Amino acid sequence: MSATTSSAAAASRTAQDDPFSGPWTTPFEAPPFEAIRPEHIRPAFDRALAEQEAQMAALASDPAAPTFETMIAPLERSGALLRRVSAVFFNLAGAHTSPEIQAIEREMAPRLARHRNAIFMNEALFRRVDDLHRRAGTLALNSEQTRLIERTRTRFVRAGVEAEPEARTRLSAITERLAELGTRFSQNVLADETGYTLSLDNEADFAGLPDFAKAAARRAAEERGLPGGVVTLSRSSIEPFLTFSERRDLREIAYRAWLARGDGGGATDNKAVAAEIAALRAERAVLLGYETFAHYKLDDAMARTPEAVRGLLDAVWAPARARVGLERDDLQALAQSEGGDLTLEPWDWRYYAEKMRQARFSLDEAEIKPYLRLDRVIEAAFHVAGRLFGLRFAERTDVPVYHPDVRAFEVTDAEGRHVGLFYGDYFARPSKRSGAWMSGFRGQERLDEEVRPIIVNVMNFSKGAEGEPALLSFDDARTLFHEFGHALHGLLSDVTYPSLAGTAVPSDFVELPSQLFEHWFEVPEILRRFAVHYRTGEPMPEALLQRMLAARNFGQGFATSEYLGSAMFDLDIHLRPQGAEAIDLSNAETATRERMGMPAEIGMRHRPPHFTHVFAGDGYSAGYYSYLWSEVLDADAFRAFEETGDPFDPATAHRLRDFIYAAGNLRDPAEAYRAFRGRMPTVDALLEKRGLKEVA
Repeated sequence: MSATTSSAAAASRTAQDDPFSGPWTTPFEAPPFEAIRPEHIRPAFDRALAEQEAQMAALASDPAAPTFETMIAPLERSGALLRRVSAVFFNLAGAHTSPEIQAIEREMAPRLARHRNAIFMNEALFRRVDDLHRRAGTLALNSEQTRLIERTRTRFVRAGVEAEPEARTRLSAITERLAELGTRFSQNVLADETGYTLSLDNEADFAGLPDFAKAAARRAAEERGLPGGVVTLSRSSIEPFLTFSERRDLREIAYRAWLARGDGGGATDNKAVAAEIAALRAERAVLLGYETFAHYKLDDAMARTPEAVRGLLDAVWAPARARVGLERDDLQALAQSEGGDLTLEPWDWRYYAEKMRQARFSLDEAEIKPYLRLDRVIEAAFHVAGRLFGLRFAERTDVPVYHPDVRAFEVTDAEGRHVGLFYGDYFARPSKRSGAWMSGFRGQERLDEEVRPIIVNVMNFSKGAEGEPALLSFDDARTLFHEFGHALHGLLSDVTYPSLAGTAVPSDFVELPSQLFEHWFEVPEILRRFAVHYRTGEPMPEALLQRMLAARNFGQGFATSEYLGSAMFDLDIHLRPQGAEAIDLSNAETATRERMGMPAEIGMRHRPPHFTHVFAGDGYSAGYYSYLWSEVLDADAFRAFEETGDPFDPATAHRLRDFIYAAGNLRDPAEAYRAFRGRMPTVDALLEKRGLKEVA
């Protein structure tokens, strides 16, 4: 064997044994999923952590006075391998997990937290960053570099580097424990979701279900090797069942199972886990000098204070409470008009609301769905991105994917230049956690060279019957547009430094690009072009389209109430001071509901034991209000287009791209919004959007 042949064989073995080392030769350097196995993950994390530890040690011990190029830029470059390994692993952990991956996740969560602590509580590193921060005004820096120094210093301070040594030790222990508990919380919810099915054994069990719901139930049963049909705890499965099933007994069983995720009293019970998380967060906040965790979390958000958040929630709750009271009375009257002495219960709400919607608007969701074929809704989202930002999407079958259902698209701009790679993962499966989200396998940057992003949207839609396409509800289609708005925020990113790129913005600003993009799904021009019958190809009849748009605010009392219940609960528990009596999650939930005066017939959108937004990580803790805060912005932002008379006005779209979608965290969010709109919004646009202004 020649030396060349021997070297090639050795390289091949290395690639097989270590798919994370060296360049990826796949199209667009996408992750080579077929080569990555669970046994590769731990060794890859070992190497990545050791590499960044060495990088940090070198930076901390540098005897020379720090400059941007010798301190901040190397910080940004550090951990490249760790970012690569983490991106692949945690995307798989959410979208295509396994017992092996979950075991690694439980092991790595506290270990990664310990690693981050070692960086951001390193006094030597902080002194160098702080020195640059104090001298920033005297240095020849551009605005992005100045912003990066400020944000880097903030990360150190909020981690606790300025605390006393004993407090730093305790903060490190808390962070590690929270990482462990958050992983356990998420895995418990997933176990309950994947471990439950409601069997539909005979035709009587299917009573009232439209054809699309029957097909989805049978397809779900077939995938699990079960006879008949099943209802799962995926939202796209259970919500249609609660909406259409005439079997009140089965609706109750399904609804109670939906509520009971993380609350079953066994190995997957999350009540004690969530209580410990809340207590540790309160302790951490006090150690960092804040009154409560909510004060700590919001100090680095647009809202700034709990009082500002409470003011917004209360301002919307007042008209929502009035509206939902009217809705409840109407539904109760409808239920009683059908005979018997039925008292409306939570598992009845969607069923009678759908009947009421049909009566008021001559509108049946089963009539809408044939016009909302998944492929056509995806095309609609791509088309809007093209009209607004000049993007083009070309499907690529040569790009590796992590599951056969995943689709890959190359994204280019109007001049044909590569923008990024987009993955769409649309269907529910047992290996995927519920919900819908955007994530990335690679972020955009140009610190040393142009690096283009690899972005993924993950959904949980139900598949159609064998040989039939997947059909979406109006809400499903809006969800697809929402997550695609997040994807555009990542794809269009145009900054130099990775820490400022894409969606690395405060949580109450990150929802603006996603919620704003939802508006274009409801533009009549888009619906007329893409809402076509999946069998005949005929466009949605104009009368049906107008009825659908007229009904879009139907049930907003319910939708706003279930959301606000969760947002209020999140704020309430994170305003509890350290040392308060240990949280009883059920009592805390009841207390929030009673304080609000929330109708008993409505559940929270996310009950505490399965509230992964809040307890499976810090992302939306004391921050679930963010959807509403961003909705104030998005309702006003879309008005900027409406005021021109053109939902695709080029000048407005150009400002939107420059200051919102492409700008990452280059500037304070309020400054970014004013640069786009010229002013800050009021809550009026939100109330009008939700149809609540007339009862405000």
